[in-house]
Parts: sequence; C-alpha cells; structure tokens
Amino acid sequence: MRIEYDRDTCIGIYQCVDEWSQFEKDMDAGKAELLDADEDDGTFVLEVPESEEFDAEMAARVCPVDAIALYDDDGEQLVP
Repeated sequence: MRIEYDRDTCIGIYQCVDEWSQFEKDMDAGKAELLDADEDDGTFVLEVPESEEFDAEMAARVCPVDAIALYDDDGEQLVP
C-alpha cells in the first residue's frame, strides 16, 4: 500500500495527525507533514507498512480536502 500526500492542498486541520503517527504538525507552515516520505513533483509518497495500513486509511479518510490518497499494490486508488 502507498500513500500520497499533496501538501499544497492541505489546510492545516491536522485530523490526519490524530489518526496516524506518520503525520506531524508543522505549525510554522500551518500544514501537516508526512514523515519519511519522498517528494515526487510536489506530492509526498510513502510505502505504508502492513501493520499501519488501517491508521493510514483513517488518516486519508478524515482529510477534509482530500489531500491524502491511498493506493493498493496494483496502483488502484482506495481512498478518497
């Protein structure tokens, strides 16, 4: 499973931070940060460990502006 996070779309509600520990508040920027992610053309990408898939899915589902997308191993979008 892979998560993609568009930081430009983020509006700093931080609900993702409450759902998954890979997200952290960046108070200076007013946006969440996806820890240990690689940046790919403005989108932050991270492989999700199997043991954390539920938390990653919840983080994606609670984002009010759909800045977080989740993909399965075949590249099919699961969330939003």
